This record gives sequence, structure tokens and C-alpha cells, in this order.
Amino acid sequence: MSAVLSAVHLSKCYPVYRRPSDKFLEIVTRRKHRTDEFWALRDISLEVPRASSVGVIGQNGSGKSTLLQIVAGTLGQTGGDLFVRGKVSALLELGAGFNPEFSGRDNVYMNGAIMGLSKSQMDGRFADIVRFADIGPFLEQPVKTYSSGMFMRLAFSVAIHVDPEILLVDEALAVGDLLFQQRCLHRIHRLRQDGVTILLVTHDLSAVTRFCQRCILLDHGRMIMDDRPDAVVQRYRALIFARQQEQGEENSLDPSADAEPEEPDPQLAPVIGLPAMDHRFGDGRAEVLGVELMDPLGRARRELFTGEAARVRISVRYRAELPRPIVGFTLRDRLGVEISATNTLHEDYPLPPGRPGQVCTVDFLLQLPHLAPGAYTLSPAVAQGALLKHEMCDWVDNALHFTIQSSRLVYGMFRMPAALRHRVEEGVARE
Repeated sequence: MSAVLSAVHLSKCYPVYRRPSDKFLEIVTRRKHRTDEFWALRDISLEVPRASSVGVIGQNGSGKSTLLQIVAGTLGQTGGDLFVRGKVSALLELGAGFNPEFSGRDNVYMNGAIMGLSKSQMDGRFADIVRFADIGPFLEQPVKTYSSGMFMRLAFSVAIHVDPEILLVDEALAVGDLLFQQRCLHRIHRLRQDGVTILLVTHDLSAVTRFCQRCILLDHGRMIMDDRPDAVVQRYRALIFARQQEQGEENSLDPSADAEPEEPDPQLAPVIGLPAMDHRFGDGRAEVLGVELMDPLGRARRELFTGEAARVRISVRYRAELPRPIVGFTLRDRLGVEISATNTLHEDYPLPPGRPGQVCTVDFLLQLPHLAPGAYTLSPAVAQGALLKHEMCDWVDNALHFTIQSSRLVYGMFRMPAALRHRVEEGVARE
């Protein structure tokens, strides 16, 4: 495949003036003043083939955003050569390319014009842009009144609807809510299948390993690795761990630090309300009334520690006779990947037959696995039938969002606790 992006010894240096007045005097006198140098990028060489997805990772200040800004053409390099073959659509930072005084509608058309599209071409895309952004009546309001999430919805929607050949995404998806992040990642995956080349700067290492075909690790402006995503992510984690050890950092997260002795909740009080709803389906013979994530004492939580004890409470209302009701839930990560699922039959806990008007509340008492820190969702459901053959009465996708923290490093999706044994021998002579 031909390369759509080639960088040869690409470098970017910023002069650092010792006093603010030095820069002013340099402009007035046209004489160079003594400055320090900060190399944001140094001697970067790479080629990106068409229709590939490349992740760029590294600590803050490693040069990730600088690289994408140079590729986008919003920043010039100090040295080296860059060749870009194709239309570039960039989502670099919140507000880039938007006039805060203009309405959302005006900014959509203005950005289309910047990308070389005529008004008639934007007219044909406008409905799809609005549908994907889903910001309602705010479309006619000045974007300075938008929340950061609304701003990003509109900016991302425009970026993917202007027929880009190269899409640059720099941590932009971290601004939106979890459901919008999943929708964006699904759309980016479709763009990649359609032949769009994607450069993704992110701190979400799971997104890099699952989405990108290749990954680049930058450190202090230099590229120190260019390889498979899993290998690069492992190198990056080792780098972070080594620096934490050097600095003597100790993670002070302690899931029991604020715990107060209380008696567990003896009642299974019904929970009413679904905090979110991505999609809902079922035959309507029963409905999910609510779902809640709690600690063992029955207190609602939206943040848990990996490995912590918890309970998931689900309340359902029967609207018809259900001889064999089943209640359960699915756990997903922020990318929509299913981590695990369970239900009452799977746990050998058959529920009594349900009658119309009854409300059934079920608690699932859990010991959370050692999940990687990040955002997760719960999707509750109620069905009728057997474990392998049943009819879905009500399923609510991503009804509850929560986050997991960890006091120790977790590789991959979760940590597997292991019991270890070892043996040490002195050298044994062999015949």
C-alpha cells in the first residue's frame, strides 16, 4: 500500500526566552537574543500506509499533539520533511476551527468551506451531521454557550462527514460522555474499513490495542518504539513503572480508608430509575424499573476500586404471567466490549413465578475482578424461559455508568491473582 503520510527527520524546536522582554527586544532590534531550546519533536521518521490506523502514545509533553498539529498543517516544523497525500480532517483540540460567536449551524458550514466543500455539498451532509451530533435546539445557539461535550459532539460530527482521507484525533473523545465515545469509536472503525487513514493520540491504552494496527511511542520528543500495539503498550507501561519507582511514588488509594462500620441493609428496597439508556428492546411482558450499583452496606456508588466487594440491584415489574422469570445484567467497558454477564439462572437461583403488577428486586453480591481502571457500564435485563432458550422481556443497554480505580498496575483488561511456588537449587552435576 502506498504511504499517505511520510515524515523524514521531522523536528520542532521552541525558543525559550529567559525574560518576556527579551522577545520584544528581539522583534524591535531584529537581533537574536540568547534563548534556551525546547525540542518538542526531534528526528521523527515514519511512513503511514493508506487505510491504516496508527496510535500515538506517550506521557504528557512527549510531543504527541505537536506531531499531529504539524501533520494537520496548523504548525510548522523546525527541520525535516513532511509529505501528506490526501485530504486531512483534524479533531485536535476543543474549539479548534470554531468561531464561538457563530451558531452551531454557521460553524458547520464554515468548516465545510474550509475543507473545500461547497454549500450544496454541505446541504447534502447537514442532516447526517445534525443527527450524529444530537445536540437538539442548541444547533441554532452560539457555540460559546455549549458545554464541552456538546462542542465535541458537533466538532466530531463535522470532521467525519467531510469525506476525509486522513483523520487526526487528539484526545478529543475523552471529552464526550461514555455513550458518545462508544458511538465515535464505532464510526471511526467504519471509516477505517472504508479506507480512511487514522492517527489517534490517546492515553486510553485499551483503545490503542483494540483499535489500532500499529502504535508509536514518543518520549521527550523522540520516537523510541514503532511496533505492534500490544508490544508498544507493554513498553510504555514498563517505562511509566520505572519512572514511578525512581520517583518513589506511592499510590495512596485505599478503598477502606473512609469506610465506617455500618450494618448491611436488611431490606431489598426496590430501585426506581434508569440513569441512562442507549437502547431498549423486549416483548414488554416485564420491564426493568431500575438498576443500582452499591457497596456491601447498600450505599449507592459510581466509583469502585478493583477487587472490591459490591452489589448490583435490579428491580423489575411484571406485566404478564411469567412462569420462569430471569433477571440479569451485562458488564461492558467504555468501548462496548462485553467483559462478563450473569443472571439468576446462571447463578442457580431460580425466581418464583411472576404475576402481573408484582415488583421483583434482585441483589447480585459480587467480588469485582481486578479490572483495569476506567469507565464501565451495566445493562440490566429481564427474560422468561430457560438459560439457553428464553424470550427477552426488557433489555436496557448501558443503563448505568461507573468507574473503576486501582491501587496497583493492571495489564490488559483485568489482573489474574495467582498463587506462586518456586524452587532454587545449587548446580547439580549431571552424567
